[in-house]
Amino acid sequence: MCMAAVLAVTMIAGCAPRQPYVNQARLERGLVIVLPGIEGGSVLNRAICRGLDEGGVNTAIELYDWTSRLGPLYNLRAKRRNRRVAGEIADRIVRYQAEYPDRPVLLVGQSGGGAMAVWAIEALPPGSEVDGAVLLSASLSPRYNLDEALSNTRRGIVNFHSRRDWFLLGVGTTLAGTMDGEHASSAGRTGFVPPKDIPVPDNYTWLFQIPWREEMAETGHVGGHLSASAAGFISTYVAPFVITRQWNRQLVHGVISREWFKAGQPGGNYYRPE
Repeated sequence: MCMAAVLAVTMIAGCAPRQPYVNQARLERGLVIVLPGIEGGSVLNRAICRGLDEGGVNTAIELYDWTSRLGPLYNLRAKRRNRRVAGEIADRIVRYQAEYPDRPVLLVGQSGGGAMAVWAIEALPPGSEVDGAVLLSASLSPRYNLDEALSNTRRGIVNFHSRRDWFLLGVGTTLAGTMDGEHASSAGRTGFVPPKDIPVPDNYTWLFQIPWREEMAETGHVGGHLSASAAGFISTYVAPFVITRQWNRQLVHGVISREWFKAGQPGGNYYRPE
């Protein structure tokens, strides 16, 4: 990523993340792990957590800072280290599921955290799976093969992307590379496309891609990289996917049209332990 981009994400980084949405009662209902971008814990990812809570997510919402103190550029390029940390996130998921069986587990990854979400799901041991993942402005190459990650989810993967994200996920990742080391515009800008030279995996029917729309600006997401973390956008467009048990094209339409909210967020979509 170019130096201007590195400075931009460094300026918004904050101290170690607090966990205001993690307590025993919330953990009993389920777990959402929020993975920040290469800047680490910041006002951006704290806004994601707040937006999920304001959108009706009543499970634990844990901000998991996977980054190193060596800085954003290192976090972007340290592929071996990042894969190892993704394995640690997978271990965290397995431990939670052992203590709280049959509760929903989802990941929400922003920018570089989108790649970490995918890699953590890939790192799950055989027989383990999560409910799903939501990617926000993900810094992965468009042809990254999602087949393995999708096969380890019950609901699928949602990818929010925006052509307006031309600086950080266009110029920036073309110059410095995506999290998986490709020098190209990221899938968080263009969307994912099936891998070349192989048949499209059946699992790709569980990939739901949502491009930026002008009406999203009303919720704070104006199409750029950083605004995808706006609490209003998260509560309106992301929280419904966390809450709803089954993902399909009808749900995507309901979220985009905001019919989901007009329906009053049916209580049956929440996880309620017996």
